[in-house]
Parts: sequence; structure tokens; C-alpha cells
Amino acid sequence: MLLYARGDSTLKALRIYLRKQQSSQERKQTQSLFRFAVSIGYWHDPYIQHLVRLSKERKAPEINRGYFARVHGVSQLIKAFLQKTECHCQILNLGAGMDTIFWRLKDEDLLPSKYFEVDFPMIVTRKLHSIKHKPFLLQPIIELHSEDTLQIDGHLLDSKRYAIIGADLRDLPELEEKLKKCNMNPQLPTLLITECVLVYMTPEQSANLLKWAANSFETAMFINYEQVNMDDRFGQIMIENLRRRQCDLAGVETCKSLESQKERLLSNGWETASAVNMMEVYSRLPQAEASRIESLEFLDEMELLEQLMKHYCLCWASKGGSELGLKEITY
Repeated sequence: MLLYARGDSTLKALRIYLRKQQSSQERKQTQSLFRFAVSIGYWHDPYIQHLVRLSKERKAPEINRGYFARVHGVSQLIKAFLQKTECHCQILNLGAGMDTIFWRLKDEDLLPSKYFEVDFPMIVTRKLHSIKHKPFLLQPIIELHSEDTLQIDGHLLDSKRYAIIGADLRDLPELEEKLKKCNMNPQLPTLLITECVLVYMTPEQSANLLKWAANSFETAMFINYEQVNMDDRFGQIMIENLRRRQCDLAGVETCKSLESQKERLLSNGWETASAVNMMEVYSRLPQAEASRIESLEFLDEMELLEQLMKHYCLCWASKGGSELGLKEITY
């Protein structure tokens, strides 16, 4: 249980911070926050500028460091899976939005056999429009495609190594049908990724998705990034702030603790489950990297950063793959 010895000042700082950030916690704003953090040097991503406009509003240092920890943590787990499988695998990024992982993995020569993205058709349409009209995005896809024609229309891109699919994750029969049409292979080791996606689904809907994932692949790993410790006062203020902006976290009851996050995975078909809060991820950064990002911006609310980081977590689970050593993957 988190205690707030200096809690009143921290909670007051949280309220001020949330008012400043407006809708920064909402999933639809995530990529603009990524773009801003990239623009001031937190990490290298030459692709996001072709998908997301740069906001003129400067974001709080707490936000930027939080997103750095998120990108770093998820990336480390993805690369651990790719190393164990020697890239003979597939990745399903569920609720991917304007994510650029496909291009960044290609640059590092770490692409899986095929990389799939799924999001609502409206979001996919926006992304595909950018890809079709930006050679910097389209050319790497074409380079990997051996066929004469590339299938790309309003809600779908399907190529040899990359697919983007418009679908609702709550409609599992439709999701599975569309993935199979794009040559998803249930026999391949599979990594599934969700970042601030399950929390917007009801507990029943997210449980169904997790069960489907566990039952669909013989060998698999699941990575989930979202809120945690939402039962304490700090978490309740975050929830109240979102509700005031008509943004309801339908699945917040599963975000009570690291234990509840792990239990959800274990009770829905996954054999192992681990979870760490993002302050743990941040504290394990290599010293040189921590010094680099901390030199980018002045931060005067370290306690606020720590509390925010303790209210987000990185979870991962595995099923099968003992011969690959998937159960050994840790952060």
C-alpha cells in the first residue's frame, strides 16, 4: 500500500498536472505525446513524423519520461522474444494506432516472419492514407514484398511481412477471420502486444480476448502496458479526472494491483505471468541512458513522477515455448 507522508502536496500537484495535460491520458492522444517526446530527443524514431502532427503545446517532463520508460520497457521485452525465437515468429500488435514498431524493427534487422497490426477501421484508414502518400513509409513495405501487387485499401494492408487490419477487438470471430485472411499462422510462436487497450474494455471483454489469444497459439507471449494501483487515492484522482472528460476506463477494476494484473493473465489460459510498475522499469535503466534523458528537461516534481510511474505497469505472460526459453524472459 502506498503511503503519502507528503501526500497532500503530491495530490495537489497531481490535480494541477492533470488540468495542464487535459486529455493526455486518453489513448487517442498517445501518439501526439510520443511525437513530442521524440522531437526533443528522448528516443530515435524517424517515422512518427510522417504519421502524427507535432503539437505546439509543450508537454510536462513527467509525461515525456513516462513515455520513454514505456517505449524502452516494451521494446526490451519484444527484443527478448525475437531473440529467443530467432525472429521465426509473428507479432500481433492489438490497438496499434499510429505505432511505428514495424519500421524500427526493420531498421534493426529484427523483423519477425510477419508483423500484424489491428485497430478500429477509422484509425486504420488514417494510417493507410499516410502510408500510401508517404514514400518514406511505403517503400520499406514494398522492398519486403515479393508479389507484383500490394493489397491496400480503406481498412486493410496486406503484404508479405506486414499487415494492418481494421477490426474491433471485442468481435473475436471477425478478428480471427481477418487475421487468417492475412495468413496469420497459429503454429508460429506468437507475441501479442496491448498498450492501454484492455483498460478500455470491460473485464469480460478483455478476459475473452486473453482467452482467445491463449487458445489460438501453441506457443505465445503476451505483453500488456496499462494502469495499476488504481484503488488508492492517487489512482482515484486520475480516474475522476478522466471521467470529468467523459473518458471512462471500463476495465479499471482489473488494475487494482500487480497481483490482480498477473491473476487476470493466469486465470485466462496463460501459464506464467510477471508484472512490474514503471518506476521499477525506470530505475533499471542503464546509468548512461538515465543521465542522458534526465539532461533533456528540468524536472521539479520528482515525487509526482514516482507516483505516476507507480500507477502504470508492464505485464507479460507466456504459454508453451519451454524449448525456446520463453518462461525465462524477464525485465
